[in-house]
Amino acid sequence: MTSTVEVAGAQVAYTDVGAGSPIVWLHGSGPGATGMSNFGGNLPAFEDYRNIVVDLPGWGSSPRPVTDEPLIFAAAERVCAVMTALGIERAHVVGNSYGGAVAMRIAMRHPDRVDRLVLMAPGGVLPADAPPWPAGLDRLFAYMAADKPSRDAMAEFVRLMVFDETLATESLIDERYESSLRAHPELPIPPNFGDLTPDLHLVAAPTLLVWGREDQTVPLAWASKILEGIPDAELRVLPHCRHWVQYERAPEFNHIVSEFLRGGATAAGKG
Repeated sequence: MTSTVEVAGAQVAYTDVGAGSPIVWLHGSGPGATGMSNFGGNLPAFEDYRNIVVDLPGWGSSPRPVTDEPLIFAAAERVCAVMTALGIERAHVVGNSYGGAVAMRIAMRHPDRVDRLVLMAPGGVLPADAPPWPAGLDRLFAYMAADKPSRDAMAEFVRLMVFDETLATESLIDERYESSLRAHPELPIPPNFGDLTPDLHLVAAPTLLVWGREDQTVPLAWASKILEGIPDAELRVLPHCRHWVQYERAPEFNHIVSEFLRGGATAAGKG
């Protein structure tokens, strides 16, 4: 069940499931994304934790507040405010894509609030030669820029998110399309997400990067700068997988992340 909390004059929606050490889950920026659409299928594997699944401002049931800050920076402060409102001083933080960038920003600016950090193909750190955009980002920006996005455009976007296109089911496409129409984030194109590159060294938390080898949205080649910049970071690469690692390779993802959050070694599976 989705709840809302008011922070910094804006409502933020979240789902609070389970009991135990807290995990904050932060979704990506794709059209129709919500916290539960990204992570709902993973939560049963983390039932020993208190799972806080956030709809980031501008997505799902969280209105986009007016701000002059880069989106990553503003969202990070609001997530911290949600944690405070819910009585959470410190948590593991798991972020996918844009949500991974928000997670990194929290770890940079509020290191005392982050226990362990899991980042799935995070944004916010671009190579100097990044544009022209990879296919997934190109479709994402085109969808957001459209006056009236079509279901066909959503289907094309969803199919680019997975290596096995049979996972891009008609019901998933319908769900994401309807969600996108309810909460179309009117972002500038290209959006001012913010650049995290100069502050990577400030991430003190043990960090696990998880990447799909065939990612066409945030390519694996972009991982090296993050891996080199964060002092305590390791990388796990899953083959035959694109951008939605937590969906396309859910059993492996759940196992890898569970072991990491418990402090177990994942080195044997590093890619």
